[in-house]
Amino acid sequence: MPRVKVNDITMNYEQQGSGEPLILIPYLAVDNACYAFQVAEYAKHFTCISVDPRGAGETDKPEGDYTTELFADDISGFMQAIGVESAHISGLSLGAAIGMWLAVKQPQKVKSLSIHSGWTKSDEFLKTVVESWVVMLKATGSVTEMIIAGIFPWCFTPELYAAKPDYIQSLAGFVRSRPAQPPDAFKRQADAVMAHDIESQLGQIKAPTQITFGRHDQVTSTRFANALTENIPGSELIIFEDCSHAPIYENVEDFNRKTLDFLQRHSGKPAKQVTA
Repeated sequence: MPRVKVNDITMNYEQQGSGEPLILIPYLAVDNACYAFQVAEYAKHFTCISVDPRGAGETDKPEGDYTTELFADDISGFMQAIGVESAHISGLSLGAAIGMWLAVKQPQKVKSLSIHSGWTKSDEFLKTVVESWVVMLKATGSVTEMIIAGIFPWCFTPELYAAKPDYIQSLAGFVRSRPAQPPDAFKRQADAVMAHDIESQLGQIKAPTQITFGRHDQVTSTRFANALTENIPGSELIIFEDCSHAPIYENVEDFNRKTLDFLQRHSGKPAKQVTA
């Protein structure tokens, strides 16, 4: 697995496919493998570069405060380190928050922006949910088991649990097969999620933007849709009617088809030049 020095850390990443670069940014507590079901399709059309963010996977996990803006600075430095001037940027949940900050701070680096299960500013409900995961982590002592018992039910609909229990178990097995995140690193990432606030900066995003939500998501629900679509010029909104927080697993075929359509429509075009 390739590793590269970025700012004060060494970042781990995976690269697959050919075509324009597409950087996939993971969500809270996980590594680059979280997009396995997407890379299989995306890599037929794009060079998929899936990263381990600061604090997760095989990337360094230094002490100190983490913020979504710091994560974006890491992605910017990562792109420079591997020689990618601009790329399509895609992320879910925490990954979406990071992508938004990158598009605000380094617009020339973002050919298109895909915001999946994103949010503009952490409200009291979101903070309460994430804090409950921190409490559960203290009880279990294992980020892996906390994800399966505590985060999974927020990511999938009750219908999926009822109809496909074996699938849920296979996803649990997949999580257990990945590098375990240390509890202190999870807490630093969780603090970044709870402190996220990009609402006043959204108007600076100039890249073509796709915004998606699961209809049954509660964590980053469609309550954030208006603030995103109204403040990001020309953005497109898609709702996955049968999904919760993680359409990337709950309806893989529909998610891949609709997101790949957006990416392909905006490939072959230079990143918009933004003047001050």
